[in-house]
Amino acid sequence: MAEKKEEKSNEEKEKLLERKIARREFLKISGAGVAGIAVGALVYRLSTGKKKIGPEIRVYETASGAIIHDSRLCTGCKRCEINCTVSNDGKVHPYIARVKIGRNFNYGKSGVTMAWAYRDGQMGNFKLNGETCKQCAEPYCANACPVQAISTDENTGARVVDTDICIGCGACERACPFGMATVDPERNKSTKCLLCYGHPACVAGCPNSALTFVSWEDAIELYKKQGFEKALQA
Repeated sequence: MAEKKEEKSNEEKEKLLERKIARREFLKISGAGVAGIAVGALVYRLSTGKKKIGPEIRVYETASGAIIHDSRLCTGCKRCEINCTVSNDGKVHPYIARVKIGRNFNYGKSGVTMAWAYRDGQMGNFKLNGETCKQCAEPYCANACPVQAISTDENTGARVVDTDICIGCGACERACPFGMATVDPERNKSTKCLLCYGHPACVAGCPNSALTFVSWEDAIELYKKQGFEKALQA
């Protein structure tokens, strides 16, 4: 009986490792990069949840999937930002939305450049870039939080802010390399994507299906279909 339990446990850990590898590959394809995001495979084999290893290092369960944005389908209606904040905050507040469309609306991620008329954004080629939380395997936001207000949701693996603990210091906002965590100036609490407990409001409310919530493996396949195969060898 003990041997069977141990065998089952090993199989679960192997599946977890495979999912983390798939997630790392997705980040590479999508241009997010993997530097600083993944903990060593050995640590992953030994841990399946958030744990402390020594005085400083914490390990987090990988999120169940990712919200990806297809700029070819996005019209810039910003309903995703509205649905996100209405669902999670009870108000329309694009600034704290967990999906960011507005900040790239006019000139894309690069901002204003000399060649702005030929770049992304509604002032250029009308390609609208939406940014979503990467649900990092080694989350900068959670590791930077001085009161450990960010933990892992048991069902989705998303990194969730406990507003009862959050002190609104903005450490997570400053630490996030993707600029996704945002402190609500009205409530003085941090907001970040929690995947809406597996049913993202931004995805459900997008009229053009520009946002999709998929597993890491499916995300890789979608990016391949969009013509990003070469990124696999990058």
